[in-house]
Amino acid sequence: MVEKKKPGKSPAKKTAPAQPRAKAKPAARVAKPARAAAPAAPRPEKPAPPKPVKAARVPKSEPPARPTGMGIHSLAPAFGATHYRKRVGRGPGSGHGKTAGRGNKGQKSRSGYRHLRGFEGGQMPLHRRVPKRGFTNIFRVEYDIVNLSALDRFESGEKITPELLAEKQLVRKSRPVKILGDGEVAKALSVAAHKFSASAQAKIEAAGGRCEVIPR
Repeated sequence: MVEKKKPGKSPAKKTAPAQPRAKAKPAARVAKPARAAAPAAPRPEKPAPPKPVKAARVPKSEPPARPTGMGIHSLAPAFGATHYRKRVGRGPGSGHGKTAGRGNKGQKSRSGYRHLRGFEGGQMPLHRRVPKRGFTNIFRVEYDIVNLSALDRFESGEKITPELLAEKQLVRKSRPVKILGDGEVAKALSVAAHKFSASAQAKIEAAGGRCEVIPR
């Protein structure tokens, strides 16, 4: 009978230790003849880059300076003087949608609404409520008044006219002149005016003068 060998580890074979290989010596190189070195040309020096100039800082407390040039291009309305036009009928988010600020129904909600000046919705208007007294005469004539006491500055026998009174700044050129009898006159004066009071005419004529009425 053949005997069976039991499985097991085979005995390790003993190997001789590996000897290090000897390195081959490199072959001696033949030295080449040295070339004559040409003199190196001097490199041009590069100019130094300019240093960046920092902008001057403006302090925050001071606003930037405004341009001094003024012209029609710089005119503008004051702040808050102008407003955007109210655009109605642009939806409920605008606050002026749906009825567009006209309310509900009625005459004022329709297009083409107009009212007369002074109309107050049907109630008695102000110009009819206030009381009236008297009237204003549209044909009234306003006179510039000169009293006899102001005529004492003129010489005796001198003719007094509205133009001469205007030069003395006693009347205006645009208004007619009326002579009143306040004061006394002791000179014979020839007075030409648009109107005389009865007392003024009597005093002038009593002093030897005369009155001439200028038609308007």
